[in-house]
Amino acid sequence: MSDDERFETLGGIPIPELPDEGHLASSGGDSGIGKPGSQPYTRGIHSSMYRSRTWTMRQYAGFSSAKETNNRFRSLLEKGQSGLSVAFDLPTQLGMDSDDSLAYGEVGKVGVAIDSIHDMRQLFSNIDLGKVSTSMTINAPAAVLFALYASVAEEQGVDLGSLRGTVQNDILKEYIARGTYVFPPEQSMRLITDLMGWCRDNAPSWNTISISGYHIREAGATAVEELAFTLSNALAYVQAAVDSGLGVDEFAPRLSFFFGCHNDLFEEVAKFRAARRLWFELMTERFHPKDPKSTQLRFHTQTAGVTLTAQQPLNNVVRVSYQALSAVLGGTQSLHTNSYDEALGLPTDESATIALRTQQVLAAETGVADVVDPLGGSWYVESLTNEVASRARALIDEIENRGGALSAIESGFQQRTIHESAWRQQKDQESGSRQVVGVNHATQDDETGSNSGLKLDQTVHKEQCDALASIRAGRDSDAANDALNALRVAAAGGDNLMPHIFVAVKAECTVGEIMGALKEVFGTWMAPSGF
Repeated sequence: MSDDERFETLGGIPIPELPDEGHLASSGGDSGIGKPGSQPYTRGIHSSMYRSRTWTMRQYAGFSSAKETNNRFRSLLEKGQSGLSVAFDLPTQLGMDSDDSLAYGEVGKVGVAIDSIHDMRQLFSNIDLGKVSTSMTINAPAAVLFALYASVAEEQGVDLGSLRGTVQNDILKEYIARGTYVFPPEQSMRLITDLMGWCRDNAPSWNTISISGYHIREAGATAVEELAFTLSNALAYVQAAVDSGLGVDEFAPRLSFFFGCHNDLFEEVAKFRAARRLWFELMTERFHPKDPKSTQLRFHTQTAGVTLTAQQPLNNVVRVSYQALSAVLGGTQSLHTNSYDEALGLPTDESATIALRTQQVLAAETGVADVVDPLGGSWYVESLTNEVASRARALIDEIENRGGALSAIESGFQQRTIHESAWRQQKDQESGSRQVVGVNHATQDDETGSNSGLKLDQTVHKEQCDALASIRAGRDSDAANDALNALRVAAAGGDNLMPHIFVAVKAECTVGEIMGALKEVFGTWMAPSGF
């Protein structure tokens, strides 16, 4: 049976892989956009896209304790989710233990609290890390959390060479938009390249960085700014890795990206298509890789949390569906769909299930996965793709003229640009020129309904503090202290820090202790606000 016979519409009409293929052949050209799987990858990095493999449905989850989050993970996996994505609480994101005085009131609130290898074991209890792909949204302490994860995988008997997943590890966007950075830029970049080098030799299937535009967009950037700032940051990471002695083809094929998908469906599709083309051009021009995979932009997408409204929250189901459609039409490799109640609180199990079912309906029932780049050749989409690419390239060039992403961050350029865009969007909403259903358009009484989100167990802070006290009392103190001292010495020198971090986590040192040792050597930093 041919592919066209296997794929057909509800009415039984065969669906060719590329609907315009016959037209292109008869006209003797390709309309200037190429084919999927071919350079410059505007139409997709794989020739058959979702016809051969559906995108990974990777739902972001994490709250309260490792035990509670483990229950949610296993529930999602049982319902058909194909990848895990870990949300960490704010103290963990900032490299603090739960018993830190600055952690009070935040433990387990916006993600799961992970203080030590004991928590990481519980987080993945009864989950085979050799069979699941895991994404971890963690940045400043990314090297530490990865070491915890990989150590638990080793305890399960998993060959690290087969370990699959991604650690976000994108510190530049933290300086630009999100704020969960700890160390100065130079030392932060060292941690990133140390992890890249270690994984090249020990975990070659692991994605060592996910360069994120999502948080930049959530802060108020436009689609063009999201794309330009993300790719500019990526260029800085590639240059730093090359400067550290890595060959571009040794790490670039494992780079991945993370974008948001917002409400303007066609602009989002154009953004994704333009992103692939621009990355191919930038990598080819500046680094001349030999491996084609080094120029292929692979990306995860998440629907836009900033667009979700507390008013008439069920409308968010519709918003998320259209946003997810734009990501799939744009050729994403994996996707998270937000739960409709996230503007009210952490998602309930019911709302998280609806979010997953949204992806499953999109994949199984709509037919959009049966065609490769179904909007390719549209006059509007192609012209919009060109316009987004042109504007983003101009902004990338401006950043390069300012000395590159890091220099521009230090002067507040990206931060200032985002503030101005966010202010314009807010003014448009307040004036009514930008309509938001339920907020300034089609409003009604009893806006929020009865759902107020997931109720958290308020005892998690005490439980984490008690567990930390027990760990410190029961571990080999000499081994823990020796590990931390060795880490300080390595940080003051030029050694790759990953082997020392592994020793520390296996000696039951906590996240806060390891980050504290690094802070003693590296210091801290405050990024300019842009004002």
